[in-house]
Amino acid sequence: MKRILILESNETFAAELSAHFTKEGYDVCGVTGDGAEGLKLLEKCSPNVVVMNLLLTNLDGFNVLEEAKRNGRKADFIVMGNFTDDKIINRTIALGARYYLMKPVPAELVGDRVAEILEDVPVPKEKFERRRAGSLDERISNIFISIGIPPHIKGYNYLREGIKMAVNDPHIINNVTKGLYPIIGEKFATSASKVERAIRHAIEVAWNRGRVDAVNAIFGARVYIGSEKPTNSEFIALVADKLILESMV
Repeated sequence: MKRILILESNETFAAELSAHFTKEGYDVCGVTGDGAEGLKLLEKCSPNVVVMNLLLTNLDGFNVLEEAKRNGRKADFIVMGNFTDDKIINRTIALGARYYLMKPVPAELVGDRVAEILEDVPVPKEKFERRRAGSLDERISNIFISIGIPPHIKGYNYLREGIKMAVNDPHIINNVTKGLYPIIGEKFATSASKVERAIRHAIEVAWNRGRVDAVNAIFGARVYIGSEKPTNSEFIALVADKLILESMV
């Protein structure tokens, strides 16, 4: 049985990961949010894969990676974090991480990456579809983080859902008032008008933080200048088009 070590400071997510891996038939040989304790568990249980958050207590993820590399530990590392800085991501890869996953990330997606590394757990078609969905969530979250839309506001989830809908059906952007907003409202048990206002607020938050340059960088052109900002449908269409084009490359 393959052994998984979980180093995650978020206790709720750590429990979610542990439950998922146990259900998939792995031996979860340790769970901790303490980097120093994680190194002890790494030596004690010799895991096949370590699933690790960069943000740990006492020793951070970089220290754990450096020490594991120094001691010649053979475990494969999947690193998770909220950082979008290329230097940070490149450093984790240079220290031996097989994957860097942007949080928030579903436990199922982490499980798929573990399966790919171990190559002993078949990934059925229905799970492949979930992995694609998870990857889309991850890419949308990366964009939101880059332009400054915080995950704690309601518009974050509404906007992400709207973009996913537009990726799957680009024509829905022509009917946001009677189509997109009511569908999102039904999913989140709220009204279409509240969905519209929350999405508009999320976009305003990004613009108020002065992230227009980041927006233009993401879309590869000077789409917006100064204080001008897109409508809800314009922003959803822009992000959806970008994601659709990326998937064609």
